[in-house]
Amino acid sequence: MTGQDGGLVMGEIARLFPASANGGTAEPAEANQQLAEAMRIAEALLFAAPEPLAEEDIEKRLPRGVSAKAALDHLKASYSGRGVNLVRVGGKWMFRTATDLAWLLAGGEGEQKRMSRAALETLAIIAYHQPVTRAEIEDIRGVAISKGTLDVLLETGWVRLRGRRRAPGRPITYGTTTNFLIHFGLEAITDLPGLEELKGAGLFDGRLPSGFAIPQPSDDDALSADEDPLEADGAAEPDEPQPAASDADEDE
Repeated sequence: MTGQDGGLVMGEIARLFPASANGGTAEPAEANQQLAEAMRIAEALLFAAPEPLAEEDIEKRLPRGVSAKAALDHLKASYSGRGVNLVRVGGKWMFRTATDLAWLLAGGEGEQKRMSRAALETLAIIAYHQPVTRAEIEDIRGVAISKGTLDVLLETGWVRLRGRRRAPGRPITYGTTTNFLIHFGLEAITDLPGLEELKGAGLFDGRLPSGFAIPQPSDDDALSADEDPLEADGAAEPDEPQPAASDADEDE
């Protein structure tokens, strides 16, 4: 067989097997099929889940070799213009009504109790300064807070007891929860607005003290160097004195 004849034969073989293992479109096509199937599986899991799912939990159910991140990113893009969006909050994935359509559902939820200014200020301090004690919250606010303020925040599930400060009286430290991130649509606590964003929103009038800064928030589950773990008994009862409610807290 001449070299020319051999080339013709190989050409015929190539036409018979256009999707050979050594090249062609078989592998890309198969990869696309696996990705599409992974997207369908992830979609089903998320719709059926009663709570947000972690990426690693989703990946356990996907076809071998398919990245959960790739499947979720493609699925997120496909839902971007729909009435329901795929979002990542608190490091987990969930479907949520599109932000611009949330008003449609507001009327069916009943009237929600308005949180007091004291509770909102306390929540903001905990979010930015955690782990933080009650005394530290009062020092930042400049006024005493009632026990009811912290009770309200604990009942919402947005705030949790973290540990105890290694200080006289061993006061309880507070931090935010995953439910806090979910409710406010934050992927991570670091997505809280910084100083420039707060200025842009008109929350500061520009007359700030020299050196004023917004702390970098962190909700790391690990206790800090000056925290001890909560005791098994009596952990839910702060051992700090309970002052009478201040004027700022009377609207709760």
